[in-house]
Amino acid sequence: MYETIRYEKQENIAVITINRPEALNALNSMVIGELEQAVCEVENDKELAALILTGEGRSFVAGADIAEQRPMDAAAGRSWGRRGSALMRRIEQLPIPTIAAVNGFALGGGCELAMSCDIILASEKAKFGQPEVGLGITPGFSGTQRLPRRVGIAKAKELIFSGKMIKADEAEKIGLVNVVYAPEELMNGAVEMAKSFAANAPIAVRYAKACIDRGMQMDMDSAISYENELFALCFATEDQKEGMTAFLEKREKHFCGK
Repeated sequence: MYETIRYEKQENIAVITINRPEALNALNSMVIGELEQAVCEVENDKELAALILTGEGRSFVAGADIAEQRPMDAAAGRSWGRRGSALMRRIEQLPIPTIAAVNGFALGGGCELAMSCDIILASEKAKFGQPEVGLGITPGFSGTQRLPRRVGIAKAKELIFSGKMIKADEAEKIGLVNVVYAPEELMNGAVEMAKSFAANAPIAVRYAKACIDRGMQMDMDSAISYENELFALCFATEDQKEGMTAFLEKREKHFCGK
């Protein structure tokens, strides 16, 4: 079905692997198109509890395909940027938790793809950066908006203006990465984290994500009001009754997503 990505399901966890290792998984039109299709599958699969994004070989995504970008004019650049940004916004707005398992280079569009996920896990071999200014362009997939939210405005400006790469340990230190793993343990760590999310009440997890993501865009009073509304709605679910009953009865929980 796909040529440049792999889409797999491990029970209720989806795994999307960018599979263009000969080009360090660089994003071209075909990769973007297939990622759009895969994200559509995730959006329509109500059984899923988490998504993991990773790359094949020694790169997560080494950026956009420069050979495809070089001849673009302003109109083509605008269309390309809008398409990539829309894809990453769709990932960002998925109701389920998303994890980027960054196994190698995450540069430019690759760094932006990782930042569209809720959690970033990294191999010790991973490298991050927004090197676009060295190519005569700015970040095109909302990197100038996401990076400051992850690491703060001053650090984001330093990284974007310099175009430098940073290693996984520095990325963890500045808050871009949640956890750094030995390369052979990265996917195990990502799957275990995804399972820990999936073990909880699905509606509650989705509501919690909505509270965080949407609340950050609101003033404090509106965000608190929104949180209170979703908190209240949890009490209309079967999972709330099951979770609290299991807690009181000191038994295993069995959530149904209702």
